[in-house]
Amino acid sequence: MCGIVGYVGKGTATSFLVSGLSKLEYRGYDSAGVAVIEGGDLTVRKFKGRLANLASNIQTSPIKGNIGIGHTRWATHGAPSDMNSHPHLNSEETIAVVHNGIIENYLELREWLKGEGYTFKSETDTEVIPNLIDYYYHGDLFEAVKKAIKRLEGSYAIGVLSKNEPDKLIAVRKDSPLIVGLGEDQFFIASDIPAVLNYTRDVYLLEDGEIAIITNSGVKLFTEDGKSISKEVYHVTWNEDAAEKGGFDDFMLKEVHEQPKAIRDTMTSRVSMDHSICLDDLKLSKEDLENIDRVFIVACGTAYHAGLVGKHVIESLAKIPVEVDIASEFRYRNPLVTDKSLVIVVSQSGETADTLAALRNSKKIGAKIVALTNVVGSTVSREADHVLYTLAGPEISVASTKAYVTQVIGMYMLAMNFAETKGTLTSKELDKLKEELLDLPEKVELVLEDKAKVKEVAKKIYKENDVFYLGRGLDYALALEGALKLKEITYIHADAYAGGELKHGPIALIEEGTKVITPFTQDDLKEKMLSNIIEIKARGAHVIGICYEGTKGVEEVMDEVLYIPKTLGMFGPILGVTVLQLLAYYTAKEKGCDIDKPRNLAKSVTVE
Repeated sequence: MCGIVGYVGKGTATSFLVSGLSKLEYRGYDSAGVAVIEGGDLTVRKFKGRLANLASNIQTSPIKGNIGIGHTRWATHGAPSDMNSHPHLNSEETIAVVHNGIIENYLELREWLKGEGYTFKSETDTEVIPNLIDYYYHGDLFEAVKKAIKRLEGSYAIGVLSKNEPDKLIAVRKDSPLIVGLGEDQFFIASDIPAVLNYTRDVYLLEDGEIAIITNSGVKLFTEDGKSISKEVYHVTWNEDAAEKGGFDDFMLKEVHEQPKAIRDTMTSRVSMDHSICLDDLKLSKEDLENIDRVFIVACGTAYHAGLVGKHVIESLAKIPVEVDIASEFRYRNPLVTDKSLVIVVSQSGETADTLAALRNSKKIGAKIVALTNVVGSTVSREADHVLYTLAGPEISVASTKAYVTQVIGMYMLAMNFAETKGTLTSKELDKLKEELLDLPEKVELVLEDKAKVKEVAKKIYKENDVFYLGRGLDYALALEGALKLKEITYIHADAYAGGELKHGPIALIEEGTKVITPFTQDDLKEKMLSNIIEIKARGAHVIGICYEGTKGVEEVMDEVLYIPKTLGMFGPILGVTVLQLLAYYTAKEKGCDIDKPRNLAKSVTVE
């Protein structure tokens, strides 16, 4: 939820800290701060608001030290303020800590530490960490950190500095992502890879319970019990240009336009007219699939909407019962997972806290776990039994676009692979599906070329307080994602309903001029959906439809129509969501919103 960086080397620490934090602002932007050891003193600067406030201060009054830590915050404990900003210090201001995650037992620790004479200035859970380290500090920072983390309950990635050991940076990970970058005569820590790409492509991916001691002479890795360990260096193959805007006004628009490539990349070597659906990392035999009594798809937010598409296509093609659950609900409702269940966890970052908890709970029961994720080496990819990587590349905008689309593509491939393995599709049926699937990138490109009408519609809805989305079947899943995108980046209240449910209550909200957006890609539900549209039109709704080119009769009942190329109904959500993403984007643009950094949101949700 927050961005962490750290630097040890011969250069000026703040040069990297500010640069690295700028690449992590999508993880948190309520406040920003740094702590640098300079001439034996611990200098801390931190300010409420965007990183620009901190950067301006450092530019006016430079800090010259060669070792430091930095942080961008997404508030959990305590409102955004200078005092609640990271880094946090112990009472004597000799130890500085940056932290991502939540310390669940912080109140208990805080009261105990107060009894030991420690004082607290902030409302945060993080402030207990430097004071706890100080309590255990007797001349060895590593030993103090080891003892302190044994007292912490919850999730954390932390970076620690002490003015008493001015050449040392310590980093620890538990349930929150953290990497160590390996440069020439300089070393880094960060919450995510983009922060270090301008400096190195070689990183260690820390796992839970691992501690890094970083000095000018190198990096040493240990378990939480102090045992030395060695790790493989992970070499990043994509470059920093992938994490830049590339001439677009916003990352979101850039990432929408990257969707055709992301779809092609995700299908490359997996889908071909010449061979079976080839998912090398997913080795489930016919016997395995026949022993599965049901599939659970578990995810949060946008990934949950991809899961709804997955339920439809897996049940339709592979004939396996599927339940879709919001991860934060799944783990607490005692779901009927057994050792015959297949649990598919979906997470762009592979670090989503609730999704990880669902994975671990299901694994303890004995279920098979498939991870659908975009990040190689992420926690869900390491802990799952099988992994299907989407190949969307880095996604920077908080509002997910290409990651969602590739998750849906992943669901199609899983469903087709299961169906092929089980024999529930004929070769002719499978070939037809593959042919249409392989045509999707080109059809998305056609949608992206035809934005003028979308911009016109955006100008008609950006002043609205409420917008409704209506759909049936897969169009209902599409409506949910469209409404979420509008909410996330425009702050317009948007709700999505199944077409047949509207008359059971929500139609009371329809009045003269109410804007209703209706995806209309499911031909088998066309007549039913038209009836629902006529019902809301009779009550004054202004209906905006998303329909296939050549669809007859829609212009007679809809006020405006946004057309997409014809495809099989199963694949309609890919083309339809591209229109809905653009509509949300241009509506936010009309409102003057900060599109890549919507208020109150962060990219990777690593807290419950």
